[in-house]
Amino acid sequence: MIKVGIVGGTGYTGVELLRLLAQHPEVSVDVITSRGEAGKPVSDLFPNLRGHYSLCFSEPDLDQLLACDVVFFATPHGVAQSMMQSLISGGARVIDLSADFRIKDIPTWEKWYGQAHGCPDLVAEAVYGLPEVNRAAIKTARLIACPGCYPTSVQLGFLPLLENDLVDPEHLIANSASGSSGAGRQGKIDFLLSEVSDSFKAYGVAGHRHLPEIEQGLRAFQPSGTSPASVTFVPHLLPMVRGIHSTLYARLKTSGTDLQSLYEQRYASEPFVDVMPQGSCPQTRSVKSSNMCRLSIIEPQEKGTVVVMAVIDNLTKGASGQGIQNMNIMFGFSETLGLEAPALLP
Repeated sequence: MIKVGIVGGTGYTGVELLRLLAQHPEVSVDVITSRGEAGKPVSDLFPNLRGHYSLCFSEPDLDQLLACDVVFFATPHGVAQSMMQSLISGGARVIDLSADFRIKDIPTWEKWYGQAHGCPDLVAEAVYGLPEVNRAAIKTARLIACPGCYPTSVQLGFLPLLENDLVDPEHLIANSASGSSGAGRQGKIDFLLSEVSDSFKAYGVAGHRHLPEIEQGLRAFQPSGTSPASVTFVPHLLPMVRGIHSTLYARLKTSGTDLQSLYEQRYASEPFVDVMPQGSCPQTRSVKSSNMCRLSIIEPQEKGTVVVMAVIDNLTKGASGQGIQNMNIMFGFSETLGLEAPALLP
């Protein structure tokens, strides 16, 4: 049994983390912090957790967090940086669900997130927590930078093509759409039900902060000597609460490769990547509340353009579920422990 601390557990990733950890047989959540909700029972804020937690939110306390075996950050960007050096120096192992340590080039992070980085010394050490690529490094890591939701779907979709140098890496397109929970638990007019319902729109077309993370991750897959991956990334807002659908486009360098077999073989041993039967189109509802990524790959009319479709739950495989998958690897548990439940239907 390991002790878990959670910093900033009042948002959607926080409640998803609590929901999943409540059914994990090897975990005890001992600390959950929130300056704004300190003293309030967790179940008062999240009534779905009544009977599962008797904890109250508390002010962040370094000694309490250091008494835990692992600390999760479910905070907005910029928050984890302020505590990270003290936690790591004190011997903590940390899984950061925010974007603070994902991008290795610090000036790039500062440009896209609009602030100075508060803990640059630990950026190089942070392990990017995409298990399908970095499983060995995750196992011994002190600091995990859990991938973003869009980057998870895009990278898993493009991975086999780029690993095998099968497509033109300079003209990749990622057309992605997310439910409104991807924007976080905040009161903004754009995310009111009457604004989102019965509508569909693009946003961040001129530039989205997940783009440098996507390109950094894709370039890590590529064989040496190939042109670095360049992506046109267009995110959209769907009129639903949770889920991501990424439709990915790439130009094949050669014809004749059995792409279906390529994907099936690449992900055959991955517990949370499901390659759908040839000709299938995955649906977001097939992964709702699960840690699964479902993929399909098609070359329409055999015209040399390959289309990959990837669906995930943005709060689970795109955030908290993947964080727990990382935790399981770090502590030698079965990778699927606490994450086996199938998706919700309807």
